Amino acid sequence: MLEKAFHLKENGTNVKTEIMAGITTFMTMAYILAVNPNILSSTGMDSTAVLIATCLASCFGTLCMCFMANYPFALAPGMGLNAFFAYTVCKNMGYSWQVALAAVFIEGIVFIVLSLTNVREAIFNAIPSTLKQGVSAGIGLFVAFIGLQDGKLIADSPSTFVTYVDFRKNWHQAGSFALLALIGLMVISILYIRGITGAVLYGIIITWIIGMIFQAVGIYVPNPEKGFYSVFPTAVFTDFSKFGNTFGQCFKGFATMNDKGVFNFITVCFSFLFVDIFDTIGTLVGCSEKAGFLDKNGKLPHIKGALLADACATSVGAVFGTSTTTTFVESAAGVGAGGRTGLTSLTTGLLFIVAMFFSPIFTAIPGFATSPALIFVGFLMLSAVLKIDFNDFREAIPAYLAIIAMPMFYSISEGISIGIISYVIINTICNTFMKEKKRVTILMYVLAVLFILKYILIPR
Repeated sequence: MLEKAFHLKENGTNVKTEIMAGITTFMTMAYILAVNPNILSSTGMDSTAVLIATCLASCFGTLCMCFMANYPFALAPGMGLNAFFAYTVCKNMGYSWQVALAAVFIEGIVFIVLSLTNVREAIFNAIPSTLKQGVSAGIGLFVAFIGLQDGKLIADSPSTFVTYVDFRKNWHQAGSFALLALIGLMVISILYIRGITGAVLYGIIITWIIGMIFQAVGIYVPNPEKGFYSVFPTAVFTDFSKFGNTFGQCFKGFATMNDKGVFNFITVCFSFLFVDIFDTIGTLVGCSEKAGFLDKNGKLPHIKGALLADACATSVGAVFGTSTTTTFVESAAGVGAGGRTGLTSLTTGLLFIVAMFFSPIFTAIPGFATSPALIFVGFLMLSAVLKIDFNDFREAIPAYLAIIAMPMFYSISEGISIGIISYVIINTICNTFMKEKKRVTILMYVLAVLFILKYILIPR
């Protein structure tokens, strides 16, 4: 039955690999269960209700990806988008969280229309193949940078912005935490080199167990006030009576959405829409390139289903009570673990339902256990850079700029933005004085103009 539903043999995989890849994806993105409620609760939303909404939206979106596209990609409320929701829309612009949810709901509806009319598919296909490879490599660096942060391996520096952690300072928290992350990275690397199926998942579990030993013997000492929590899960169940505090509240937001002016509200909707479009496209490009899903022309089969799943999840997630639900870059961890079909995403989606009942167990998964997986997956995705022809400067320079922009600007969509703008400018000017002409499509010109206008008009 599973073979018929997911075409496992056709995709060169099996049930065991798919399930382990799904678990790996879930464990690398389980942090969203703790982070999303923390961010959105700053707007006045009930944190428990947001946690339930996060689980439901993630499950719904991931199952849509499973059944609409048969791809191993997972969805959840996007990082960055939730911060924009809380700190820009609600705090800086002064909108209530109900109105912000209404904006997300509208964004999702527009997304659905764009997906059904092939606009998003056309955007995906318009991006040149070399730039897509640059996006994949850039996402690798971006994921690795997130892993270095989550593992406390890098720290703020007043002179160089970031630096490596000083293991001597705060040894029982930051120092030992970072050491565990390094141990986890070595464990995953060695298991992967040995050809162990599920190396990434096993690495997460082994590192978590080592962390428990560190805490038991007093090497790692939790300090919740500084963000260092116990790695032992608690047996506390979720209070489902809180869910009514956010469910359906987006519809109440429609009553006051124009209080600050129609243009301002449209700007908010467009901001969500713009970032979500290119975050999703970037993630699909990167993960699909690594999984080998792209055809010889750089197109993704069944992309309409993948984009539609993302769009539906956004609106449904807003009804549940969470910010924009989007394809998660941590899906790369499952792809790196061998996931190739919707069985991977089915596994991840069902785990979000389990997590909804036993959330304290999953929120106890420490950053030092999941961060090595992200760093290692970053290495796997970086291999896309080998497909870039660095002798063709007109192709390579925009790809390079996209690669470095993603981790430096901490945004997939910004990397795509810089890549597209530079590609259009370089090749348009070079076409005027070089014999070899590079084809720049009308849609690429349109995208470049829209990106430039975004920097001018949309608030950050």
